[in-house]
Amino acid sequence: MTYQRDFTRCLNVALVGAGSHAYRNLLPAMHYLPVRLRAICDVDHARAQSAADEYGVRGVYASTAEMYRAEKLDAVFICVSPQLHPQLACEAFDAGLHVWLEKPPAMRAADIETMIRHRKDRVAVVGFKKVFMPATRKAVEIITQPGFGPLWSMLATYPMSIPENGRDLLGRREPTNWLGNGVHPLSLMLAVGGEVQSVHVHRAKPEGGACVLVFESGAVGNLHLAAGASLSMPAEHYAFFGKGGMVTIDNNLRVTWHRGIPFEYGRSTSFAPAGFEHGAQFWEPQNSLATLENKAIFTQGFYGEMMHFCECVLAGAPAEHGSLEFALRLMQVYEAALTA
Repeated sequence: MTYQRDFTRCLNVALVGAGSHAYRNLLPAMHYLPVRLRAICDVDHARAQSAADEYGVRGVYASTAEMYRAEKLDAVFICVSPQLHPQLACEAFDAGLHVWLEKPPAMRAADIETMIRHRKDRVAVVGFKKVFMPATRKAVEIITQPGFGPLWSMLATYPMSIPENGRDLLGRREPTNWLGNGVHPLSLMLAVGGEVQSVHVHRAKPEGGACVLVFESGAVGNLHLAAGASLSMPAEHYAFFGKGGMVTIDNNLRVTWHRGIPFEYGRSTSFAPAGFEHGAQFWEPQNSLATLENKAIFTQGFYGEMMHFCECVLAGAPAEHGSLEFALRLMQVYEAALTA
């Protein structure tokens, strides 16, 4: 692990949006990134000034245009509302900057296409944190093992619903929880399953239901809309099934590889037969230690998404995860489910 003060090459960056989320998660994560925070911009100048004072940042602005004229920057981290993301991202691209963008990236898929046109050769990463969670990366590693076999199906459980008047909401560009939080399970499912062929929604009454994704690989994903469960409950769950086993992610922290045991129906007598090449293997944080792998900034994927952006910029390489192309596919799924 390298801390900000240890890097020999750093990016000159600015933060656009100094609200609660940026203050709680993005600014603290920058301690571990190869960046020099040169400026903070927020329409609430006092809020930007307060954050700048705390982090020793000299440049404080209420206007991005003014900031780009005054500062020599390599990249910008944008964390505002999805209504403003496209405009601010395109402005930054046009100023020649690389862009990290918080989720949701926009209100409509067409907005992502506009950003792609403005991006040109710049690096862009959208902060779909669940794509970058250590739990997700471990699940992907297991699923791609030869012994697991091809992915056959997946189940995601998330406490939410999909509104019925989706076309009207899209037309009015009205924010929904399906956009604000639905991108979390969708991004994880797409990161594991790949391209989506079709989207089907079955709504329960009064709320909840299922959103079924059919992937081009032939795998089927069921996003169980567990409305009624509070976000404070450990209701989030993911399971991936293949010929050679099953992988589960519980509450984003515990990854279990279920490999099965030697078994003969009606004859096996032990659920724990001899040997170590079978059974279940799991990984989870050991919270007795106050070390980085147990911190929420790392376990939830904030560090991973921001570091990936920095590494791509420094290497002059396009984003491998969380790209605008990935964001476009996700937004197309979002819209399809909303209008189904």
